[in-house]
Amino acid sequence: MKSLKEFIRSYFSQRSLPHWCILIFDSIIVLCAGMFCAYVHYGGDGLASQFWKIFYGLLICLVPFYIGFRIFHTYSGIVRYSSFVDLQRVTYATLLASVLCVGLGHTATALGVTQVNMPGEICVAMSFVLSTFLMFVFRMAVKIVFDGIRRSDYTKGAFIYGVKEGGVALAKSIQNQSAQAYRLKGFVSPDNDLNAKYMMGVKVLNDDENLVQHMKDEDVKVLIVSPLQSRHFRKRTDLVEKLIEANIKIMMMPAAEEWDGKTDLTHQQLHEVEIEDLLPRDKIEVDMMAIGRMLSGKRILITGAAGSIGSEMARQVAKFQPEELILVDQAETPMHDVRLYMARHHSDLKVETIVSSITNLQHMEKLFSEHRPEYVFHAAAYKHVPMMENNPGIAVQNNIYGTRVIADLAVKYGTKKFVMISTDKAVNPTNVMGCSKRICEIYCQALNKKLWEETQETGKVTTQFITTRFGNVLGSNGSVIPIFKEQIRKGGPVMVTHPDIIRFFMLIPEACRLVLEAGTMGKGGEIFVFDMGEPVRIVDLAKRMIRLSGAVGVEIKFSGLREGEKLYEEVLNDAEQTKPTVHPKIMVAAVREYPYELAAKNENELLEISRSFDDMAIVKKMKEIVPEYRSQHSKYEVLDKS
Repeated sequence: MKSLKEFIRSYFSQRSLPHWCILIFDSIIVLCAGMFCAYVHYGGDGLASQFWKIFYGLLICLVPFYIGFRIFHTYSGIVRYSSFVDLQRVTYATLLASVLCVGLGHTATALGVTQVNMPGEICVAMSFVLSTFLMFVFRMAVKIVFDGIRRSDYTKGAFIYGVKEGGVALAKSIQNQSAQAYRLKGFVSPDNDLNAKYMMGVKVLNDDENLVQHMKDEDVKVLIVSPLQSRHFRKRTDLVEKLIEANIKIMMMPAAEEWDGKTDLTHQQLHEVEIEDLLPRDKIEVDMMAIGRMLSGKRILITGAAGSIGSEMARQVAKFQPEELILVDQAETPMHDVRLYMARHHSDLKVETIVSSITNLQHMEKLFSEHRPEYVFHAAAYKHVPMMENNPGIAVQNNIYGTRVIADLAVKYGTKKFVMISTDKAVNPTNVMGCSKRICEIYCQALNKKLWEETQETGKVTTQFITTRFGNVLGSNGSVIPIFKEQIRKGGPVMVTHPDIIRFFMLIPEACRLVLEAGTMGKGGEIFVFDMGEPVRIVDLAKRMIRLSGAVGVEIKFSGLREGEKLYEEVLNDAEQTKPTVHPKIMVAAVREYPYELAAKNENELLEISRSFDDMAIVKKMKEIVPEYRSQHSKYEVLDKS
């Protein structure tokens, strides 16, 4: 029996009735309805005595019905997907046909035609009601049977979170899937204004403390969140916790994907919720048109293009059709992946993928002289705090000297804007990595001030240097989330450095869009700070990830803060203040300025010391350049005491 059902499902899910079949079915319905009405009107004896005249009259009446079906296209749709609009068309078609039939009857009477018995007004009215009703029943019966065939043993009961905000459209799209993955059992109204109402044959429930219990009573296994309600849903942390505890899966759209509530949405686009989807954060809007105007048709260089931020920058910039995209990174395999992506998705663009280090002055000069980039997005840097804590010489040579190489070449070859991606760890740095990025900020800002002063004298427009600061990005290399996932997969323990450690988080695409926006609005010399939203306790993040995974017995253990790590990240220095911009998520930091001569002298001395690879001497000089640098949980703390 099960195999028969599987055969029927697989056969009919791929096929639909031809138009002529639907037309024949509807014509048979019209004939049957007409004969029944004639029987009611004339009685059994009267129908028997005039059967052929009545039958011929009904055949003639099929012509007006065919005209009505043709005008309103009642047979051109797929019956199993019939909607209210299709039923309206059937009504209009039968009404038009009935009016034409009455006209034919009067015409036949006026001409004295006696060979056929055309139905009178009463029969036509009765036939209109009955045939319309039977056509409704035929379509609904096919729809119900097909829905039953499509529904497999694996179809899960589901509620949809959100009604007016795209929920109904989402429900219709899900119900129209050829193989139903979900069976709609109810809606949830976040506004609590539709309680106990019915939509699409199911009940609407309030988003209250009883919701999860109602779902368990209805044997609901899935809550599907309407894309237009995802931001509100993220803030319902108590509801999320209850759903996870009740083993009810949460389905959402991919975090980076947009949906306008109008285009079709298939259940394949939904995915089981990840921890990234549940972090309480607001959607970030940017002026993509302004960014497009700035970058379209321009030559653009991106350093660190194989990294998590740099590669996303490349993907987003490519959408604006630049004249040329120059991508640089020293990581060969990830760079090859970027090359393949660009060949697949942007084969029409001129893209150069170059494996090289930003510290290779000769190679970088050759790139600038050949390509003359108009915009530079500098994402290249060593970012892992413990690694740089143990290798301060490399941090200086790559992060600081590498930035200076690219910055100086940008000026030499007439780049319009240089956008450097910094980090919140540059504020009151407690580690080598954060301090190295702060020194990069100092140099770029000092160089911009020097160029601005020269511009006032000569009137020649030069390179504008812009810095952006933000915190951790979800899914980036070294992010805690992939590390936690791997630890949970292995059965634990999940290692957290400290029970009170907190971090700010942002999605990679959101961070890159803000970088592009900052590059658009920047005039030179600014350090833009991004609003990272609410901080997240890492231990809470770990607990939620364990519950989401369904793993049992996974422990959380605390390893202690790593070298150079602090409990919380800052976005601004104690002595700094911020000024708002036109974008609510972007502020400008007012920071201490350094003269260019001092910044360059400090970098020269620091680079020379770095070649000795004497860790203490290198960090000592870094602390002289950045007085607010205070080491934590590090061997360099002794330098602060002295």
